Amino acid sequence: MDVSPAMKTDNTIVLFHGKNFNGYYWTDVIPFFVSKGYRVIVPDQPGWGRSDHPYLQYSFQLLASNTKALLHSLKVKNTVILGHSMGGMLATRFALMYPGFTTNLILENPIGLEDYKTFVPYRSFDELLANEMKATYESYLNYQKSYYPVWKPDYEQYAKAQAADLLSPHFDSIARTNALTYQVILEQPVVYEFSLLKMPTLLIIGQEDRTIVGKGLLNEAEKNKYGQYPSLGKLTQQKIPGARLVELKGVGHIPHIQEPEAFQRAVNSFL
Repeated sequence: MDVSPAMKTDNTIVLFHGKNFNGYYWTDVIPFFVSKGYRVIVPDQPGWGRSDHPYLQYSFQLLASNTKALLHSLKVKNTVILGHSMGGMLATRFALMYPGFTTNLILENPIGLEDYKTFVPYRSFDELLANEMKATYESYLNYQKSYYPVWKPDYEQYAKAQAADLLSPHFDSIARTNALTYQVILEQPVVYEFSLLKMPTLLIIGQEDRTIVGKGLLNEAEKNKYGQYPSLGKLTQQKIPGARLVELKGVGHIPHIQEPEAFQRAVNSFL
């Protein structure tokens, strides 16, 4: 999606989606940025949504480089970058690779604030792929429910958007991409490089979030030890020079859906 305000503008923002989403879940965010005079660009990354699902050696560097090429083709000279969940890891890598191009960085409940490979048991690609091939609508729905402190019927549309992949004739390729990018998240941490970010950065952290990639492989003690976003947000703010932290009480993994007005206030104040 590429949406511009009525007036001519040099302000652009690019929205990076998470692993269990695609550009669809930004739909209600786009009008907010357009109303503030931003051109809003929302790509489905390769392997997600309406983009192709190529068999590649996926990496955050590859996805960042591909996005930069897309923006170059659209004649974008610089941009605000906003990333949610896995998109936060990608946004961080993009900002590190293209610091002069990234005017501001917004990280909304990003994953990767801790190094999962240090405590999540290893699984081979074949094991990961077999797990992805077992996916059902119910498994997607139940996982999406974990993102919210209180589930509302309106949230189901985002589970349906993810589950549309189950009906795709290319589901084998989609499952393979999901397995490959699970490896990317575990094997390509950004947590050690936050101190290298130079641009103004905003962290928006829903305080009820307890997301851990690979959580199902952990025991109860480990589940309670890791994924603690209230402390992870503060720790990450200390690592990023001059970063601003907005903590949203009672909010889970997806602030822009659960509490859009609070999300918009935080972003508007920052920008």
